[in-house]
Order: sequence, then C-alpha cells, then structure tokens
Amino acid sequence: MQDAALTEELAGRAAAGDPQALDRLLTEIGPEVLRRCGRFLPCREDAEEAAQDVLLQVARRITTFEGRSRFSTWLYTVVSNCARQKYRELKRRAAEQPAAIEPSSYVDPRTTSVIAGSRVDLLEALDRLEREAPHLVAPLVYRDICQLEYAEVAERVGIPLGTLKSRLHEARRQVRPWLSSGA
Repeated sequence: MQDAALTEELAGRAAAGDPQALDRLLTEIGPEVLRRCGRFLPCREDAEEAAQDVLLQVARRITTFEGRSRFSTWLYTVVSNCARQKYRELKRRAAEQPAAIEPSSYVDPRTTSVIAGSRVDLLEALDRLEREAPHLVAPLVYRDICQLEYAEVAERVGIPLGTLKSRLHEARRQVRPWLSSGA
C-alpha cells in the first residue's frame, strides 16, 4: 500500500459510511491485495479471482471494521479467508470435472494444482491443520504467509506474545512433515 496512514484514515472513514473513502480505499489496496493473494495462489488468474473476492468482501463488510487493530491486519484476515476459499472452490471444481492428464504434461500434484496452478501442498496442509488444531492456523497464516510482525499477529489473534511463539512453533512442527512428504 502506498501510504499506511492514508489507508488507515480511508478505512476509518469508509467504516463510518463514507462511500468516496471506500472507493478510494479499494483503489489504494488493490495491488497489495493481489500480491497477498499471490502468496496463496501463485497462478495469476486464481490470485486475481481471489483478489476480486477480497475487494468485494471489504466493500460489503467494511462497517465491521471497528478500528481496534490496524486496517492492514483486518485486511489480511479477509485475504487469507478469500484465498483459501478460492482454493477450496478450485479443488471442488477439479473433483467434479476430472481432466485426463497426458504423461508428458504431468505436474507434481503435491506442489502444483494441474487445474489452478496453486500450491496444493501448502493449502492442503493448512486445511489439515484447521481440522486437527484450528487454533494454530491463524498464527501460522499471519506470520509465515502474510508476514506480519510477531506483535501484530499476537494482537490480531488476541494472545500474549509468548503464547503466539509457542503456537507458531507447534504449527510449524505439525505442518513440516506434511509439506515435505505431501501427506
């Protein structure tokens, strides 16, 4: 985002109901949203679709932004949720319409979705972690994917810094073998 202070101001005004501020906010955050979606979905078309979903959610739900945390932190939650939802949608579509794969065009399904070009290993690991230890997902996503500072993650998740570091350690420990083995 160009100017964090401007973005925070626009978010506050948009949350209070200012439609011009919302329009300007959406324009301002667009490139950053696309970049963040690309961390989850490396295929540009998938990231663009997810980014559009994020902007739509921001427009629809900006009034729920209460300003208790920074807008950028609130936005990362929306980005994470929309990108992961887009992945699930792509996965469901692929299962409903399986395509024949020619041996010469084989791509390792643990690292790349044939249909979407997405990081299947990471997204599958996040889905599995969400089923097995849901309290570990947000810290891992905010810190390792969104690359927020530890203090900002702790604030967003609502836990002490030491607890955050402990949860991150445990999340990484659980996810590591799933990523390396594709299990």
